[in-house]
Formats: sequence, C-alpha cells, structure tokens
Amino acid sequence: MTSDKPSPWPQVAATVGLLTVIISVLLTAFAWPAVRSTVHDVPIAVAGPAPAVQQVTAALEQRLPGAFEVTAVNGTAEAEQLIRDREAYGAIDLTSGNPQVITASAASAPVAQTLQALAAGLAQGETPAVAARDLVPLPADDPRGAGLAAGALPLVIGGIMAAALLTARLRGTGRRVAGALLFAITGGLAMAAILQYWLGSLGGDYLANAGGIALSVGATALTLLGLESLLGAAGLGLGAAVMMLVGNPLSGVSSAPQMLPGWSGELGQLLPPGAGGSLLRSTAFFDGAAAGPPIAVLLSWLAFGALLCVASTLRARRRPAAIATEPASRETEAATA
Repeated sequence: MTSDKPSPWPQVAATVGLLTVIISVLLTAFAWPAVRSTVHDVPIAVAGPAPAVQQVTAALEQRLPGAFEVTAVNGTAEAEQLIRDREAYGAIDLTSGNPQVITASAASAPVAQTLQALAAGLAQGETPAVAARDLVPLPADDPRGAGLAAGALPLVIGGIMAAALLTARLRGTGRRVAGALLFAITGGLAMAAILQYWLGSLGGDYLANAGGIALSVGATALTLLGLESLLGAAGLGLGAAVMMLVGNPLSGVSSAPQMLPGWSGELGQLLPPGAGGSLLRSTAFFDGAAAGPPIAVLLSWLAFGALLCVASTLRARRRPAAIATEPASRETEAATA
C-alpha cells in the first residue's frame, strides 16, 4: 500500500536542490561556450614579401593578441590552396599593390566576419580600401549558414533517440546494433536531402554529405547502445548527457573550434557532434579536404560502441553457463561426501 502522508520537508529541499544543480549545469553547458567565444589561434595565411608579411603579422598581434596563427606564404595561389585544404580559415594577400583579405565563410562565418573587419582596419591611412573576397562562400540560399548550425542538434538527438527507442522496442544486442546502423543510413539520406535540396544549406556531393551525417549519427547511437548494454539505463543516461551537454555545445559548428574558450574546442572535436560537424563542412564545401581526422574520430567511437556491445553479449553468455555449472558442482560435492 502507498502512503498518503506528505513527503518530509528535507526530501522536498533535496529535490529542489537537485533541480537547481541540473538547471545550472544546463545553463553552463550551453551559455559558457557562447558567452566566452572569441578568436584565438585561428590559422590564417599571409602572402607577400617577407618584410610586408612581418609588418602585418606584428600589426595583427598588436590589434588582436593571440587571435591568429599566421602561416607565411609567397603567393596568392599558395594562400588559396591552404584555404581550400582547410589548413587556413582565410588569408591576407600582400602580393599586389593593395592588401586583399580572402575569406571562406563556408569554413566559419564568424571568422570570415572578423577578417572582413580587419580589412577595414588595414585600410586606415595607407590605402583607400582593402578588398575582401569570399573564396569558399556559403550557399546563396543560406548565406548565414543557419541550416548547418541548426542541424548540429538533430544530429545529436538522432543518435540519442535511436539508442533509446531501439533499447525500448527491440530485444537482442545484435538486432539493436543492426537497427542503429540501418537508421544511421536512412537518417543520413533524409537529413542530407532536407539540408541540401530543400533548405539549400549544403553544397557538394549529396551521397558524401549523407555518409558524413550517417557516420555521426551511427557513432552516437552505437556508443549509447554499448553503454546501455553494459550499464543499463544509467549507461544510456550518462552517454546521452555527455553527448548533449558536452559534445553539442563544444562542437563549434555554429562558429569554429578555435573560437571556443580554452581547451574546449579541441575537446569538442574528439566527440561525435564536433567531428560530425567538421566532416560535414569538409564534404559540403571543401571537396572532402581535411576529412581524415573527423572520420578517424567517428570510426573510433563506432568501434568503441561495438566493443561494448560485444563485451555485453559475452557477459550475458557466461551467466547461463555459470548458473548451469553451480548445481552440477554441488551434486558432485554431495556425492563425494
């Protein structure tokens, strides 16, 4: 029988305290990266004669200390290649008479805006104007990159939802894993179609984009399935919290990993949301350049989830064998006695 007696006040206070901690963690997870976001160690190229490059590099360091990691190159073509290879977010070209700022808004719209602001600063007192050219622009249908930024959260939720629903509706680790992989494929095809053909937020090859999304969703889903198979609901909840409260805010999809505070940008790229967002940028706008590291991260999470599932299956098989051998050993002991 359940008691109708009201809960004691200490229990009420403890529950309120727990809710306060939860909401504080949520606010910190999502607000801290946004509020503390700034440009630091962003790789850019500076092309031109060595004295001019040194002068501009010194001016950049004076104006925005620690903001840029400068690579000196000889010509415009070399600077543009670094941008297309995703080794630089932009460039300052000093090879002609007037400085020119080369941006890549598809790599990061906020970084491109920062470089455009620098273009105005470089023009003070020396040149009438500094041209700014977008080498790798965002699609005309989504010039602010809103679709790509907004798509980061569904990528995470898709993997969490898949793990939770498959756990609730299917029995057998093998069938759950198969369901997660199949959903990653169908979900990747559907999400890529929406972002590319309906919203116009992605360019590039459709199947490559769908593959990147599928790898991201599959890595999240399989990791959570593995944690659930070993630790039960607690494992699923822990994994979901890490992906949602750490991976999503630190993914850098809406800005750039180098704009997140401190070490958080590097950490975000080691989790499926950050690696998935970086991979999607590479496939959609840079012909797959710099796709290797995020693919390696996502495959590692897939392998980790698969190993957890295998370990859970082996543990489940040992239990019946152990139970079956216990009565036999007891009968043998009784007979010898």
